[in-house]
Amino acid sequence: MKLRFLGGTGTVTGSRYLLSDEKHRLLIDCGMYQGVKTLRRRNWAKFPVDPSTIDAVVLTHAHIDHSGYLPALVKNGFKGKIYCTKATHELCKVLLPDAGFLQEEDAKYAFRKKFSKHEKPEPLFTEKDAWEALKHFESLHYHEAFQPVKGFEVSFTPAGHILGSSCVHVTHRESSRTIVFSGDVGRQHDLIMRPPEPLQKADVLICESTYGDREHRDSDPEKELEDIVTRTAGRGGIVLMPAFAVGRAQMLLYVVHKLMGEGRIPKLPVFLNSPMAIKATEIFCKHHKEHKLNTLQCELIDDKTEFVRTVDQSIELDGVRYPCIIISASGMASGGRVLHHLKTLLPNPRNSVVFAGFQAPGTRGDALVSGADKVKIHGEYWPVKAEIHNLDSLSAHGDYREILAWLEQGSLKPEKVYVTHGEMVASDTMRKRIHETFGWQAEVPELYEEVDI
Repeated sequence: MKLRFLGGTGTVTGSRYLLSDEKHRLLIDCGMYQGVKTLRRRNWAKFPVDPSTIDAVVLTHAHIDHSGYLPALVKNGFKGKIYCTKATHELCKVLLPDAGFLQEEDAKYAFRKKFSKHEKPEPLFTEKDAWEALKHFESLHYHEAFQPVKGFEVSFTPAGHILGSSCVHVTHRESSRTIVFSGDVGRQHDLIMRPPEPLQKADVLICESTYGDREHRDSDPEKELEDIVTRTAGRGGIVLMPAFAVGRAQMLLYVVHKLMGEGRIPKLPVFLNSPMAIKATEIFCKHHKEHKLNTLQCELIDDKTEFVRTVDQSIELDGVRYPCIIISASGMASGGRVLHHLKTLLPNPRNSVVFAGFQAPGTRGDALVSGADKVKIHGEYWPVKAEIHNLDSLSAHGDYREILAWLEQGSLKPEKVYVTHGEMVASDTMRKRIHETFGWQAEVPELYEEVDI
């Protein structure tokens, strides 16, 4: 059995891993690249292997950097099934068509405003392509064993990152070898998600390292948010929270309404301006047994939030001048409706922009939290006068200490660990820490490297 790293190495995006034997090919995750332009260009390159030769795909979770290339894979010849958890399937029904729609809209906007170098900008895939890809999906419960291809037995265990997120366990029948893909690993004490389930067995482990060289600040995110909102509202400003539509948007809504209910922040209008996040919130409430919030708390989020569904409503919201809280995708300010809000709000020092988690290098979110005095949006530079905050304690990724603690909770004794899904320094630091803590052989693979399992 061989493993080839088709993405997710040296960066936190574009996760793609190809498992194969002499007869079959199984792709674990099929993500899009995000961040700096050199990475985004990889989305347009020819896929490293012929999609028609891949027998099946298994997803760790729904985030676009793990699932977003699927419509292009199907468009370019993939004909097999795509396996995932129940909640991941429901979220992909929202995320993938929305991603296709946004790409079509961005291409039209770039053409209209003439800020693309291409005479007629084209999307990587369309909304129609996304719906076509969704026809290939088949969902299963956690711990339910299945064979995506003959000779490979697979099951999911909860990873605690977002709704439906999982570690993927693959056992090769012929060699009796088990390889586990961590996916994105959640927190030990997340505000809304349950902790990741400990791993019990793996001959080979593929482990993420988003925060491999960092710890989350030992701070109270509720107190930080309380201070930011109170101070901003006091000067008549607006709090804008760029948030991932799945996971962080629901967490921010919960915290904001909790603070209001406790009288810790002013009772302000709360707008959720992301059709994708609105649908994801409905799915989040439906699957309340997978997270910590009960039915009543989910209903509170739903009842107390003003959902901004249409383009006209979104445009109208850009004209708001009274104190309020706006939560909008995307979480790294790399696209979506939040860009229009940033253009309106960044030039005004009364306003605040609050990020909640990791900002990949090259994204607008990274530029803003790093202190940029201007950012480029839709081909034009906008001055940054608003207060910028990044509450990394609200991240959905475990830091290196949390991941080490998680690995220690099970009965793992892997022969080899491959550290992926992190910037180069983060991955290499995580590699060292895994070896020093457990004595396991750990390695950071190169892009397109192939290893024997």
